[in-house]
Parts: sequence; C-alpha cells; structure tokens
Amino acid sequence: MTGTPPPYVPGHGLLAGRGAVVTAAAGAGIGGATARRLLEEGARVVLSDAHARRLKESEAELAAEFGSDRVAALPCDVTDETQVAALFDLAAERHGRLDIVVNNAGLGGTADLVDMTDEQWDKVLDVTLHGTFRCTRAALRRMKAGGAGGVVVNNASVIGWRAQKGQAHYAAAKAGVMALTRCAALEAAEYGVRVNAVSPSLAMHPHLVKVTTPELLEELTSREAFGRHAEPWEVANVIVFLASGYSSYLTGEVLSVSSQHP
Repeated sequence: MTGTPPPYVPGHGLLAGRGAVVTAAAGAGIGGATARRLLEEGARVVLSDAHARRLKESEAELAAEFGSDRVAALPCDVTDETQVAALFDLAAERHGRLDIVVNNAGLGGTADLVDMTDEQWDKVLDVTLHGTFRCTRAALRRMKAGGAGGVVVNNASVIGWRAQKGQAHYAAAKAGVMALTRCAALEAAEYGVRVNAVSPSLAMHPHLVKVTTPELLEELTSREAFGRHAEPWEVANVIVFLASGYSSYLTGEVLSVSSQHP
C-alpha cells in the first residue's frame, strides 16, 4: 500500500559461504542494512567505517547474532590508501578469497556553488568518488589475482542524474561513481568480475535527519512514487540481488532504487 513499507524479506541463503566487504557499514543507514542482509543471506562480512566507536558496536551486535566467525571489522577512512589496503588485507585473511565488495562510503553537504570552498568540494569528492575508486581498485586487483570472479556494487544516487540546488559537489561525485562503475565493468569482465551500482533517492536513517531540514525531507518525500522514503533494507535488497547469482549477466548497470530515473 502506498506510504506503508512492505514486510521485511527473510534471507534465502543466496550468498552462502561468500566473503564480503562493506564500507561505511556502522549504524542504521544503507551500509549497516547491507551488512545485515548479506549475513542473513549466508555471507561472511568484514565491516568498515570511519567511525570506530559505532563500528565496534555494530560488530558486537552482528557477531552476537550471526557468530564471531562470520563477522569482523576494521576502521577505514577511504581517503587513506594505507587504510584501504589494510581493510582488503584483513578480508583476504578472514575469507581466504574475496567475493563481494559493497562501496557505500560517501559524504554529502549543502552549499551553493558561489559560496562553496575548495575544501568543501575536495572533501566530498575525495570520500564519495575517490574513495569508491580506491576501494574498487583494491577489490579488482584481488579478484583478478584470485581468478574466481567476484562482484563489486557501488552506491551512487539519483542526484547523479538530476540537479538539486546546493548539491553540485555531491552530484558531481555520484555522477562520477556511475561513470566509474561502467568503465570498471568493461575492464573487469575479462576476468569474470561484475561491477554494478545502485542509485537510491531517499533512504531514511537517523544521520540524514540530523543533517537535513524537515522542509527538504518533506519536499524530497513528496517526489517519491510510493509517497514515502525507502527503508535502508529495501536498498540493501537490491544490493543483495546484484551480489547474487540472480544477476549473473548484469554488469556496468546503475539500478535506480526509486521512480526518479530521468
């Protein structure tokens, strides 16, 4: 029914035995929902996040529910190549192989272009686009060397397709993620790795409420076909689909988790 979220979908073992990495996975947003969904589908997951305290709490919660042998965590700032390398080294150590990488780390902000500083522009691009590049590169290097294929799923945004006032840096970064996804997919296909992206519009979580005005949230919600925001797990469901064998012939695609594809 319009305005009401559907029932939560239980796991079906779609990713049993797979080893995964999820960035920006602490807390109640898309990353945290994705880590949980991957675990519910049978995967083993290495969580990462720049927020060490929240990450530790998420690791403890998920390990208690799914088992410490299936959950590990390492703080990672995706703007730091040394930390990115350490994250993927840990994943290789824990999993033995790397099957799934979900690049969820991103940073937003609001500033009109005439007032935007170089520092504001650079920070959003470095986390959102350059961080996705660093993690995609690390994933593809390991997947290519492993010779067993794999899947990379990047988190883009509908704002990479459409304009929004005050979002030039974020829109440019997310459009870049889309282009990066398509190019990486062509390069990775020769060694059996698929690279896709999701493009959500409005997935509500506590952090978004803190950094977005009620007026803007109401306006954004009014654009949604179902008359409501997405639940983070609804975006995570699409990520699970892209990570699973059900999307075996899908690569270089950006799937809109929204009605707002232009």
